[in-house]
Amino acid sequence: MRKNLHPTYEDATISCACGKNWETKSTKKETSVGICSACHPFFTGQHKFVDTAGRIDKFKRRYEK
Repeated sequence: MRKNLHPTYEDATISCACGKNWETKSTKKETSVGICSACHPFFTGQHKFVDTAGRIDKFKRRYEK
């Protein structure tokens, strides 16, 4: 096998825009993300469905039977 072909796999720090940081393994030492599970509305329970033109109700009525 050829030597020095693959990148090194080492400890990495992931940082979110909300300020949360955590350690993992990666080929990059540092990575920043815009949103994580600590601040995403779906995971925090602040997620709201926006029903445009009654599409959700129309779907529920159609498949209710």
